[in-house]
Amino acid sequence: MNRRKFIGCATLGLAQNALVRGAARPALVLDADSFRHHVDFFNGMVPEEVVNYIPNSGAWKWMAENIPRFTCPDSDVEQIYYYRWWVFRKHIKKTPVGFIVTEFLKPVKHAGEYNSLSCAFGHHLGEGQWLHDGQYMREYASFWLRTGPNGGLRTNFHQFSGWASAALYSKNAVDGDREFLVSCLDPLIADYRAWETERLTPDGLFWQRDVSDGMEESISGGRRVKNRRPSINSYMYGNAQALASIARLAGREPVAAEYREKAAKLKQLVEDRLWNADARFFETRLESGPLADVREEIGFTPWYFDLPGEGKGYEAAWKQLMDPKGFYAPYGPTTAEQRSPGFKIATAGDDCQWNGPSWPFSTTITLKALANVLHGGSQKATNKEDYWKTFLIYTKSQHRKLDNGQVIPWIDENLNPFTGEWWARALKIKKGTFYGRGNHYNHSGYCDLVISGVVGLRPRADNVVEVEPLLPAGTWDWLCLDNVLYHGRILTILWDKTGKKFNRGQGLILFADGKQLARSSSFSRLSARL
Repeated sequence: MNRRKFIGCATLGLAQNALVRGAARPALVLDADSFRHHVDFFNGMVPEEVVNYIPNSGAWKWMAENIPRFTCPDSDVEQIYYYRWWVFRKHIKKTPVGFIVTEFLKPVKHAGEYNSLSCAFGHHLGEGQWLHDGQYMREYASFWLRTGPNGGLRTNFHQFSGWASAALYSKNAVDGDREFLVSCLDPLIADYRAWETERLTPDGLFWQRDVSDGMEESISGGRRVKNRRPSINSYMYGNAQALASIARLAGREPVAAEYREKAAKLKQLVEDRLWNADARFFETRLESGPLADVREEIGFTPWYFDLPGEGKGYEAAWKQLMDPKGFYAPYGPTTAEQRSPGFKIATAGDDCQWNGPSWPFSTTITLKALANVLHGGSQKATNKEDYWKTFLIYTKSQHRKLDNGQVIPWIDENLNPFTGEWWARALKIKKGTFYGRGNHYNHSGYCDLVISGVVGLRPRADNVVEVEPLLPAGTWDWLCLDNVLYHGRILTILWDKTGKKFNRGQGLILFADGKQLARSSSFSRLSARL
């Protein structure tokens, strides 16, 4: 989420909303059949053990109709981009109360009805907002917000922390489905108020147990400890900001004012109470009172929602991302700083510890947060090269070596950040309890990182298209993102250094429905009105 999303209101009318829900239009540059080989390979990698709404046999047809197409010179990035869409499709499940997106393909004991879990709901919307068929995400959101007792929230919606309001507002910045977004306002207000009832402390911050943050066994946490963590407080700030903007769209200014005030108070509290000035990092404040005195990856989360004020020195926290004593690792980032005495890659206890292993869930948040820093004001703590190195590490991490030595694309639960081994998987195999619950685990994002980060399409609520790539200049001679349904139009973004790769001209070029909107001879920011 970027604070620019909260400037102004969506201006799309009913006619454009109809286009958002309409049939896909032909892409400008990239032919779907050129990428079918990826899906053919994925379909043959391992047996199809679980079949939900779209089987492997229908995967490419569905992807060709629904996803933005992408090509680049890096075969690993391109392959993982299509692999993650292939995985996302596996998790779309049709239930008697509409479509949902699952986290685990195989049943888990802690899931709710239909194997539903709310932990990765924000990540699911972040990926799913780019699908051409908006029915999936509308029904998925309605599942959580409207199919619980008395037509309200699902009883397991607050099993985990989340940023539902913020994610739905971000979705609207892509698809312009204002009508649906406004219809969600009252359920989202109910969601926020429920969090206040359940988790708000007298000092104004929200508390959470690490396990209910989706982060078992953290250094600062505990399954029964009510700590005030940067994660949930950042989520609630983002939710309050989003609710204020949705209320403005609905013409409910008193509600908008109420949530602007809540957001402002929470921002001040996070800065005052969770910032460790000595460590120069946002940290957990323990239930007993003091800060935890350990840097954990959740300390980057405030930037996911553009919470920290600029010019106050908070960006210094990002120096820890690439520090080998901080969070940097060959298959990182680690979930806690490596200099901490509590850092470990445990071989006993819970398989899903967050005191060191790398978790794609957190890596996704960190990369989105870093993108906001880089797209924001001037600072010297981090740069595009840090983003790109971390993104490539994340890409490299999403592989698995089969018993026959073949390396295939793979996403699972957590990683040994030094070896790249899927750690919970390895521990379960060692204990004899493995049943493949983490296979193709849908608990993180990747495609949105390519679209909004690497290529740099920054969703906005107005009718300006903004492209600001985080791929460092000079890295690739060409790339193309095509068939992007955005505000009811089909966008194409291409970079062609020589003009000979795509034969559409030289430079960075933005098209809408085949018409050129903007061009730059250099690999730099572009913007244009639709």
